[in-house]
Amino acid sequence: MQSLPREAALVADQLVAANLAGHDSHGVGMLPSYVDGVLNGRLKVNSHPTVVIDNGALLTLDGNAGYGQVNGFEAMEAAVERASQHGVAIVGLRNSYHIGRIGHWAEQCAASGYASLHLVNVIGHPPLVAAYGGAEARFGTNPFCAAVPGRDGRPGFLLDMATSIIAGGKARVAANKGVKVPPNTIIDSDGNLTDDPNAFWYTDPSGKRGGALVAFGDHKGSGLAIMCELLGAALLGGETAHPKNPRDGRIINSMLSVVIDPAAMGTAETYLDEIDLFREFVLESRLRSDCDQILVPGQPEELAREQRADGFDVDPVTIDQLRSSAQRAGLSDQAVDDLLG
Repeated sequence: MQSLPREAALVADQLVAANLAGHDSHGVGMLPSYVDGVLNGRLKVNSHPTVVIDNGALLTLDGNAGYGQVNGFEAMEAAVERASQHGVAIVGLRNSYHIGRIGHWAEQCAASGYASLHLVNVIGHPPLVAAYGGAEARFGTNPFCAAVPGRDGRPGFLLDMATSIIAGGKARVAANKGVKVPPNTIIDSDGNLTDDPNAFWYTDPSGKRGGALVAFGDHKGSGLAIMCELLGAALLGGETAHPKNPRDGRIINSMLSVVIDPAAMGTAETYLDEIDLFREFVLESRLRSDCDQILVPGQPEELAREQRADGFDVDPVTIDQLRSSAQRAGLSDQAVDDLLG
């Protein structure tokens, strides 16, 4: 079954936007996993979220294992519409296929003038991240994201982060490029810290993953990841990463989103003034001796978009993976060559 044009456009727009924002881990390199999901029937094409619970400002949706780009977009549309009525909306989206870069959904809210925060978990494949003190993975990279809108529909600040030091996709990109990851971000199969991305991707003959990612900030990132697991999934009736839930190669996300209308909290103009004043105050700070600049949340993405305005590079390994996936999806060799060059 082929995706309808709107679905294909939502998926393509978000993946390319992730690359343009500097997040190659969530960009076009995700397509091979989506093709696998469609071909094995675990990713449902042309699906939409359905309402589980509707209590006005409280809404729970089931993503029905459909494309996360569709589920996320429609969930945030509903959240913004509810927040416009009630001043705030709490929207739970459970059982969605991979919803991609979470900052994309905060940006969608900010573009409509709404603040938001998002807690996310991921299940389906073996866990990726070790709890603090552990040597074995017990949960996903479980992102946390928050954004406040600025003037002209742009995020005033956007914090979008995995609760591991690096995202699993960044380890994949590093392995594809044959480069190291930052020191002490991966735990190898012997329980040692390393900078080798292949120590994370390694699996033994039984298929068990040999390594794990390290949570950021020791117990702090580990604790936040656990709360994302419980608030972002269990609270919504979604599944957590414990082994009684299926490990069948799916990439399933659940997400709890809180969307707030700033005008319902106070004076909108005063709020926007405070954002501008606080940004200036932070950026005017004297630099630390080992740093050459200060960046507030959201600036790395802004800078990446400027640098990649004319396009971005894709590493050869990812190109080969895209080529193979396109052929598996039924495209002719000529069509693949025309697309990839």
